Amino acid sequence: MNKPLRKVSIFCLVLVAALMLRANWIQVVKADEYADHPENKRAMYESYSHPRGDFLVDDKPITGSEKTDSKKFEYQRTYLNGPMYAPVTGFKSQFYGSNLLENVEEDILSGDDSRLFVRRVIDVVTGKERRGGNVDLTLNAKAQEAAFKGLNGKTGAAAAIDPTTGQILAMVSTPSYDPAQLAVNDKKAQDATWKALNEDPTKPMDNRVIRYTYAPGSTFKLVTAAAAIASGKYNWDTVTNFPSPMPYPNSLLGLKDQAGPAACQGSTLKVALEKSCNTVFAGIAMELGDAAIKAQAEKFGFNDFGKYDFTKGGSDTKNNLDIPTRVNASNFPANDEGGATMRAAIGQQSVTSTPLQMAMVAAAIANNGTLMEPYLVDSLRSQSLETIEQTSAKKLSQAVEPNVAGQLQDMMVGVVEEGSCQSAKIPGVKVGGKTGTAQRGFANDKRPYAWFVSFAELDGKKVAVAVVVEDTEADVERNDISGCKTAAPTAVAIMKAVLGK
Repeated sequence: MNKPLRKVSIFCLVLVAALMLRANWIQVVKADEYADHPENKRAMYESYSHPRGDFLVDDKPITGSEKTDSKKFEYQRTYLNGPMYAPVTGFKSQFYGSNLLENVEEDILSGDDSRLFVRRVIDVVTGKERRGGNVDLTLNAKAQEAAFKGLNGKTGAAAAIDPTTGQILAMVSTPSYDPAQLAVNDKKAQDATWKALNEDPTKPMDNRVIRYTYAPGSTFKLVTAAAAIASGKYNWDTVTNFPSPMPYPNSLLGLKDQAGPAACQGSTLKVALEKSCNTVFAGIAMELGDAAIKAQAEKFGFNDFGKYDFTKGGSDTKNNLDIPTRVNASNFPANDEGGATMRAAIGQQSVTSTPLQMAMVAAAIANNGTLMEPYLVDSLRSQSLETIEQTSAKKLSQAVEPNVAGQLQDMMVGVVEEGSCQSAKIPGVKVGGKTGTAQRGFANDKRPYAWFVSFAELDGKKVAVAVVVEDTEADVERNDISGCKTAAPTAVAIMKAVLGK
């Protein structure tokens, strides 16, 4: 071969090699980046070319996929009882993406998860239509319905947990919305819905159970009581000796008891919880110190959910809780002065809690002090409903020792049997509870939050519940807003649903 021809051949080989390198760079190295590029619509169109997997509750689908006439979006998402389950599932939109579990479990629901590869190949060979996998939820359908009906017309949230496993049995936030409105093949209709939902001052798309934090009010006295008994200085029948009203340090102002001095001064710890005596729990906090209350709150899950390495004796390893959707942290900040410690001990000051967190407090007490990690997804299933991943129950912390938990259980039962919320009784069922009416606004100028935190047990089956109502119907007098009147009926309905009563 002469020299000019050899040079041309080498040049051609270099060009071919460059083309091969470029093709492999695009197809291998840059493939994911191009596939996920926001301007690349092909992946999105492909995801709508086959039925999406479903969410299952009690082994029954609460979602579906409906065939359409569109060439781009061949299937659209459908929702059964959409508003009731929206705080759990979230939405799946052709134009606005997705959120909550629709987003977190995208790979399974779309069928792109690598564990579904064999099934995809089989479907291709057999000529079956491709379909996404399924997500089996821990929810109890009857409990979810009871919570949704109980909060109808109110702004609030409810959470129910199986104390022994951490399974979330109910999660409702109201007001809610229908995610089906964000799944129609009509961009103008979706745009109008999106605008209306985001401009609604009640924020119906927000999940108040895991994303909103409230002053827990007197329900936090359960944490203070736990710290008191765990310290070894108190038992449920210990007679306290705090003045009522109790003056703040270096102040002419003081903390009062709604039940009155006669009911609270000199009461036992059990009676103090039944009567919800502010001064007793504020006095305990002053005796034990702010750090002791904070440490106890963290064992229940406050301040980044207590996901700490307790074997190292510290709280240096902090992580947010995912159920698997992200949960905002509840907070018990350190308090520098006595008055702040007094108020924090009764769930005011800067103490804030999600409804899920207070359900976790009740669940740990009901589970003899062991706090299990809450979770919402029981298992991931293939298109043929074969289990490909099973969630295992995990211990989050030992919030209190069993003997402490037993005393707290008895004290909570006393609240229902003899104390401030006897209407929460369920015949034949062990029920414990704690009411809360949390102040809000400047100088308490807004309607208070109404709380009820509880547990119930029947024949070894347990459930823990937290309900908070932000605002009630306009015709309800301020003085009639209380945890027992406003929030407890919903909690009772949930407990009855879970226990089959």
